[in-house]
Order: sequence, then structure tokens, then C-alpha cells
Amino acid sequence: MDRDVFQTTKEDETEAPSIEDMLFMNVMDKGVYMDEGNSWVAPLPFRAQRSRLSDNGTQAFERLMSLQRSFRRKPEMKEQFISFMKNIFQNGHAEKAPPLQPDEEHWYLPCFGVYHPKKPSQIRVVFDSSAQHKGESLNQVLLTGPDLNNTLIGVLLRFRKEPIAFTVDIQQMFHCFLVRPEDRNFLRFLWFQDNDPDKEIVEFRMNVHVFGNSPSPAVAIYCLRRAAEEGKDEYGEDARQFVVRDFYVDDGLKSLPTPEAAISLLKRTQDMLACSNLRLHKLASNSKDVMDAFPCEDRATDLKDLDLAS
Repeated sequence: MDRDVFQTTKEDETEAPSIEDMLFMNVMDKGVYMDEGNSWVAPLPFRAQRSRLSDNGTQAFERLMSLQRSFRRKPEMKEQFISFMKNIFQNGHAEKAPPLQPDEEHWYLPCFGVYHPKKPSQIRVVFDSSAQHKGESLNQVLLTGPDLNNTLIGVLLRFRKEPIAFTVDIQQMFHCFLVRPEDRNFLRFLWFQDNDPDKEIVEFRMNVHVFGNSPSPAVAIYCLRRAAEEGKDEYGEDARQFVVRDFYVDDGLKSLPTPEAAISLLKRTQDMLACSNLRLHKLASNSKDVMDAFPCEDRATDLKDLDLAS
């Protein structure tokens, strides 16, 4: 395995990795694996020296009651929130939490909604891993991990090199990577039976790495590169390099000399990542030939009226 794939790829990197970053990478190297369903599973990277988390169930309950009061004042937000949670349950990203064993350490994540400034009708539910109880939060006992992102300026400069340019996106990247089962009780949350705020409160837990956890970006990029490393022999070194060098978090940007080269690379990368249950979609290109080579469901819908070839 090419160990350099999992180091930072910042072009201007000069500092040696910190001890905490090396510890994070060691946890990932030892703990990440592919399950029987071809999904990558990663641990929560806990600090080696940490205090035991207290039971913050009361705090989570109070936050849920506050959210429920907001639902009464904002019925549209309530509808959007419930719709988002419905998708989480339908996609298997959360499950009903099993009973806790006596004295078993655990943590509850309060949740809240945020809106994209350009998409006021779409809410994203964020689990608040920074919420403190008795002076501690989940994020405080987790290793954040190194910044594995490429520099944005480097990605953009390479994107402008050749005449045929394209961008793609990995669908719900954080939620594509499972949390190790023995760590899931640290991602418990309170919600309503059958996703109905008029019904009783039930304990659930997340099965996937969540927005709000400080290590999630590093975990996701690490696992994405593992997927590329796993598939390079079958799908090509250039597909692996595309993932490693030309992605900024979940967005891939690249340019190539011809439409044929772009189509080939995109299809091979799409197939390579699909082997790890990762979907490459939202394709946009300045080449009509590239766009026409992919079905409508793989194209960026917000560019349908934009003539990129003009």
C-alpha cells in the first residue's frame, strides 16, 4: 500500500506532522476495514488519555424539547426537519439504539438544523458534538486528525490546465462511511417514535460518521483514499490520482486534453468508487460530449439551463 496516499497532499506543506496527527493515522491504519457489504468502516478516534464521559441524557432531552417548541413556531422547519430525518432512517444511517449495559460509557448528541444561504428551503440536520456537559464534549475526547485536504488553489490551478474541464461530487460523503459498531453508543440521540413528534421519545444512534464530529473530515478523506488505493489496479493509476490530487473534500475538479479522455477517467473513477458504495454524481462539464456520455441522474441539475460550451 502506498502510505503517501494518506498523508497531507498540500503543495506548500513544510511542517512535520504533530504527535496527535500521527496517533490519528495510526488509529485509522489499524482500525479501518471494509465490511461484507463493501462499505468502509472506521473507528471514532478517541484520545489515548481522556476522562470518562458523563451521562448527558438530561441535556439531550432538554435540547429536544427546545427543538419541539421551535417546531410549533415554525411549521415549515418542522416539515423539513422530519423529511431530513426520514432519509436518515430510510438510508440506514441511524438505527434504534440497543439497551445500554450497566455502567456502559455512552454519549447523546443534541441536534439542530442549519440552512444553506442559497437554499433556504433545504435544511441539514447537524449533530452537536461540541455541546458540553460538565465541562466536556464528545469532540474534546476525539482526535481531530490532520488536514488531509488538497489546497484549494492547487486544485483550481490544475483544473484550468487543459481545455476539457469537469466537476463532480460524492453523494453524502460523510454518511458513506460507517462507524465501528463498538463506537456507536457515543453517537446516540433522542428522537420520536416513527419520526412523529406527537409520539413518544425513543433512543437512536448513528451508524455513520456525522457532520459535527471534528474528526469526520479527516476520516472521510482517509477512507475515500483507501477506496481509490483499493481500486487502482483494476481501474487505473490515473483514477486513483484523480481522487487523491484533484478532490477538495467531496468535490472533484479536473481538466484533460480531450472529451474522450475525460469520459474514460470519469467512468472508471465512478466504477471504482461504486465498489466502495460511493456514488460519483453532479457532473458538470464545458464539453457537451462529456455531459451526453452520462445519464441525467448523474448530471448537476442546477446547471441545466447554463450553456457551458459558449
